[in-house]
Amino acid sequence: MHVSFLLRSLVRGGRVGRALLALVSMAALSVTAQTPPEVGVAAVQLKAVGSGFELDGVVQPVKQSTVSAQASGRLVTLAVKAGDAVRAGQLLATIDDRETQTGMQLSRAQAAQSQAELRNAQANYDRTRELLAKGFISKAAMDTAEAQLKSAQAGREQASAGEKQSGLMQGFTRVTAPFDAFVLQTLSEAGDLAFPGKPLMTLYAPLPLRAVVQVPVSRSKLVQDSSSVEVQMRGADGSMQWVRPSLTSHLPTADAVSQTIEWRLELPATAAKDLLPGQQVRVRFAAGQSQRLLIPAAAVLRRGELTAVYVVSNQGFALRAIRLGAEHGAQGVEVLAGLSDSDRVALDPVRAGLAGAKPVGNAGQ
Repeated sequence: MHVSFLLRSLVRGGRVGRALLALVSMAALSVTAQTPPEVGVAAVQLKAVGSGFELDGVVQPVKQSTVSAQASGRLVTLAVKAGDAVRAGQLLATIDDRETQTGMQLSRAQAAQSQAELRNAQANYDRTRELLAKGFISKAAMDTAEAQLKSAQAGREQASAGEKQSGLMQGFTRVTAPFDAFVLQTLSEAGDLAFPGKPLMTLYAPLPLRAVVQVPVSRSKLVQDSSSVEVQMRGADGSMQWVRPSLTSHLPTADAVSQTIEWRLELPATAAKDLLPGQQVRVRFAAGQSQRLLIPAAAVLRRGELTAVYVVSNQGFALRAIRLGAEHGAQGVEVLAGLSDSDRVALDPVRAGLAGAKPVGNAGQ
């Protein structure tokens, strides 16, 4: 008997028929719900990939300076705040200049006095030379006039230097930006007492930027022998990409506490324009190629601190904890422990965890 004929018969049967129809429908849904899901699988592959290791680095500006006061006095104004963009020579802060103004007046008066003394000494020298030529005075008088002239010239030079020094001190009361930069933070406020060496603010140039990474001393030999160094950053399209630094250098000493060596990787301007100081990046040191176990990234199941995959077994799938290594893009993720090249893993770990899940296919072979 056809199923459609049976259903029509049940409908014509009235209330009892409708009840039987409901039971048949529920049974059909139950059978459908109990159909075991089929999950695609991929083989764990042993492939040749770039060997090396990855570390976390921090973005730093190449040009960064702490602007400090060079004169004593009360900080009158602070013209900028954190985050402001400034140009080279732009006024950042002013210091009370009443003391330096007094010093400038004093130095100008001393310069005028020394100039008058120099003119008097020059006139006396000229008269003495004329009298010596006519034989009215001795050679000793001429020597005295010459010495007075030289002393007056030295006094004038000293007064001129003092006047320039006073001008410099006056200029130090106006703090200006040393280069085009952004204000990272302000370290003083208007009304604070300023003195030579007191930090006022920190500036940094937006470009160029560099990635700084601390490499353990135990791996320094591997880093020096590495064929390439790459920094991972986000591209213009939003995707993550690996970029080679334009300049690589490291400090010749190791940190006594952490036992690490600081490596500085200057980034290309086109790639670093969207980065910010303090941002964390990933740095990869590669040295040749080696054989590594790889699985597709989609096969990895992460639940809290657990990293696992569903492995094909006689009963369907079995959950197995693994330890991952570096990511190799389209090639997959490196497996350090937990799998062998004879295993197959589920490409959809969520469906593979359902009851009765069955493996289908053998992708990757």
